[in-house]
Amino acid sequence: MKTAPTLMAVILFVGLSSASAQDKQTQTWSAKSQASEYRVGAGDVLEISTWKEPELTRRDVLVRVDGRISFPLLGDIPAAGMTPAELTETIQKGLKGYVTAPVVTVTVTTPGSQKVYVLGEVVRTGEYPILKSLTVLQAFALAGGFTQWASKDEIILIRKDGTKDRIYKINYKDIVKGRDVENNLPLQANDTIVVP
Repeated sequence: MKTAPTLMAVILFVGLSSASAQDKQTQTWSAKSQASEYRVGAGDVLEISTWKEPELTRRDVLVRVDGRISFPLLGDIPAAGMTPAELTETIQKGLKGYVTAPVVTVTVTTPGSQKVYVLGEVVRTGEYPILKSLTVLQAFALAGGFTQWASKDEIILIRKDGTKDRIYKINYKDIVKGRDVENNLPLQANDTIVVP
């Protein structure tokens, strides 16, 4: 049964396939400027500085797949899902038993967890970093546009919603004609766009 031109969200369970990796790009996010927006995720690379304590300063701290990082004196600590400011506070509290009034700064030097995937009938399928706010239409531009066989009115956006996948039907033609511009959705980490 054909759906109406208006876009609607439907909850479905689907399997995701991984996309090929693109070149790694680096962007620095300070704890203060991004505290309300950015959440650390697996694949991010952090710099953790402890003022006047060079042995407690680490560059290139990778957030592992399990969402944890390793840090001197504290061992493995959870990092995924926290803002840089929250992680800073966690490390400072942990170090209080070893250092008098520790002052810690956490900076995300490579936001490796912030990626979207564009698959199907686009010029360049693959994995793309989210280095700024990114919409569905902007993702098509990153992917080089559509191939001649693309079904532009049957695009789907797959988004994780807890343990389920949420499916959004995207009609590119309606968006560019100004009929459904609200469905030019802002993308989130791990979103997958499939162009049939």
